[in-house]
Amino acid sequence: MEQWKRSLAACITSPEELAGYFSLDPEPLRAVVDKYPMRISPHYLSLMHGDGDPVWRQCVPDPRELKDDGLESDPLHEEFLSPVPRLIHRYPDRVVLLAGSQCTVYCRFCMRKRTIGCTPGASDHQGLDDAFHYLEKTPAIRDVILSGGDPMLLVDDELEDILLRIRRIPHVEIVRIGTRVPVTLPYRITPRLCRMLKQFHPLYINTHFNHPLEITAESADACSLLADAGIPLGNQTVLLRGVNDDTDTMKRLMQKLLMIRVRPYYLHQMDPVRGGGHFRTDVKKGMEVMAGLRGHTSGMAIPYYVIDVPGGKGKVPVLPDSGRFVGDTLLLRNYQGEDIPYPVTLDSDFTTLPE
Repeated sequence: MEQWKRSLAACITSPEELAGYFSLDPEPLRAVVDKYPMRISPHYLSLMHGDGDPVWRQCVPDPRELKDDGLESDPLHEEFLSPVPRLIHRYPDRVVLLAGSQCTVYCRFCMRKRTIGCTPGASDHQGLDDAFHYLEKTPAIRDVILSGGDPMLLVDDELEDILLRIRRIPHVEIVRIGTRVPVTLPYRITPRLCRMLKQFHPLYINTHFNHPLEITAESADACSLLADAGIPLGNQTVLLRGVNDDTDTMKRLMQKLLMIRVRPYYLHQMDPVRGGGHFRTDVKKGMEVMAGLRGHTSGMAIPYYVIDVPGGKGKVPVLPDSGRFVGDTLLLRNYQGEDIPYPVTLDSDFTTLPE
């Protein structure tokens, strides 16, 4: 069995298992895991130093996940924007294809935590025919983004089959893969996998490092294998309270990413997703972090700070001097020219935003 498969089989999936490594009471976490599953890979576990550290916060269940029912489980209306199962079509020329529902680590802030880990892994590669039929019949689509779950948890042959089917569609020009395995399961990135992936250029990979502690020798090796295969690497970071919501941490993260040949791409404002409210910062904090980067580090190390507007209205970039404040509301203009009010304060009601 390959090392990455052995590691995946050894993941921690219960509070009781975690209590074997750290001093904690598993009882308060059981109800959380009943609703939102947990999974922590051995590699990611090795990065944790104890209760409350930046790695711990991202992967260990927290009772606060059950205390924000005022937020939506699907704030980006992905299910509404899904014309067929396993496909999200929000923008005119690109779609998200959900290749699976499993991840190596179930991030506690995930905007798809309503579904991730809640369906059997055996069905991950099934039921894609409707999605491919939609792709074939929609010539406006030129860009397909593989997401999930984590597409890299498919075995090589399954992933190759999906990529082959995409590449047979003449109007699809670009394929992107969103994956966190360089962070959480770096052994998954093998020479064999990279030889397979390089057949499908132009192919881009966006990974998800959120803290400098996640950049290890193993993750650097994984990124080097991908980059040496000619695959451009980008990174999408989520702004997380208590993890990376200060300029110094963010600057170190972005600088270290460049050192492992990964280009910072997006800094996401944390989505107002049910079960993740305790990770959210206000928008002004994000603007403050970005202002602390500009001029203080290389332009290559500065990501786009974006808000994915609730209701499926799309991503809007936020600059330190952009937007128009009206009281406690920031007016954001999306790609369709709509001015959309986005509450700035953390106690705002996102369920009243316009559809």
